[in-house]
Amino acid sequence: MGGGFSGLALTSLLSGSGFFTSKASAQGKTLAPRPGHFKTRAKSCIFLMMNGGPSQVDTFDYKPELRRHAGKSLPRDKKYINSGGRRVGFLTPNWRPFRPGGKSGILVSDFFPNIRKHADKLAVIRSCHADSHAHGSALVQMNTGMPLIGRPSLGSWVAYGLGSENDSLPAYVVMLDKRGGPISGMPNWSSGFMPATYQGTLFRPSGSPILDLSGPGQFRGQAQRNQLEFLDKLNRRHLLVREKTGELAARIQNYELAYRMQAEAPEAVDLSAESGQTLEAYGVGKSPTDEFGKNCLVARRLVERGVRFIQLYSGGGHLEETWDAHESIEKNHGRHGLEVDQPIAALLDDLDQRGLLDETLVVWGGEFGRMPFSEGKDAPGRNHNPYGFSMWMAGAGVKGGTVHGETDELGFEAVVDRVHVHDIHATILHLMGIDHELLTYFHQGRQESLTDVHGKVIHEIMA
Repeated sequence: MGGGFSGLALTSLLSGSGFFTSKASAQGKTLAPRPGHFKTRAKSCIFLMMNGGPSQVDTFDYKPELRRHAGKSLPRDKKYINSGGRRVGFLTPNWRPFRPGGKSGILVSDFFPNIRKHADKLAVIRSCHADSHAHGSALVQMNTGMPLIGRPSLGSWVAYGLGSENDSLPAYVVMLDKRGGPISGMPNWSSGFMPATYQGTLFRPSGSPILDLSGPGQFRGQAQRNQLEFLDKLNRRHLLVREKTGELAARIQNYELAYRMQAEAPEAVDLSAESGQTLEAYGVGKSPTDEFGKNCLVARRLVERGVRFIQLYSGGGHLEETWDAHESIEKNHGRHGLEVDQPIAALLDDLDQRGLLDETLVVWGGEFGRMPFSEGKDAPGRNHNPYGFSMWMAGAGVKGGTVHGETDELGFEAVVDRVHVHDIHATILHLMGIDHELLTYFHQGRQESLTDVHGKVIHEIMA
């Protein structure tokens, strides 16, 4: 009896804190909106993925010691694994000057003069580290938590945990660079072992946002509706006599979503309603900002329409078409920096002016960073560096004008307040109102999670 009464008291306390609902692993396979584990400002997340790995010592992590030691070799106590057998050159200082931004005085390089104006909105994390030297596996890890293909992506976990506030648009949208997608392709936005409902949907910034969204003319309107209803009856009859029906159930929902998207998706990416001033601010219609500017503007429009997670890729294909600056930091980052600097600054400004930044989390980063030394004598490029690199967050719940963590004096590896990819993911989920240890999906006899319960939330960057 005594144990029973104490159990009732405990049950009441746990129920009041939302323990039982949060432990429920987001039951069901629909995208209906669901409450998070706790209240938070963020309703949406925009992840700006700099595909290829931007150099931290040339962007957000100023290292004056590199100039003092320029031309010297990397000290022997720095344990460096030469990925890909690239040439190892000499310590090389930043290619462009760093200058303080905003009242916080955060140092940002001249590759990003417009983003620097928003320094007081940024929480720069200078101590990130990952587990892979290779683009393919590193990208998969940054997107799914593990450097192995087959797991749900970050956007899929967010859609699974929170659902969507718009049943006529996908919960998770991905926009690639026109030069191509990331090396490891679709696994970066896959739903893995989850139902396909939570997979990222590729959008194009012009024309029909999704290929084959509209069918032949004779199958539109009521004819299409009749066809879908008949297909739905067949599918549901099939479901009744089979146990393993997750994929078919997801496919049924995707057919219905595609039907609803025919009306709303084209309007969401139609920029004709935007003012000339807005288009100019994003760099739309001008080279080299047009494409990424359109994508950033579409991202803002999707946030306004309740889309939960949006990922934009800068850089596509391979090597210099991405941020993979093996040949020249100045040439590569100068080119890609010009493409994204103005649009990203405009996105931050636009979200802020519309009151959306308070409920939109913006994340910037690549799959890893770059080495503080060159790739040979008189070589202006840098090799991959998973030991220490920079990312930043802004918006809902983020304490702007802050810097977290440090790399060593040369920018080679994270040494103070080290932040692993799991910690980045745990923090993003936390800012979205999700406890990364409670959001689980049962798969092959195990409760799986994005961070595999290894992540640590970075509370120091939160407001």
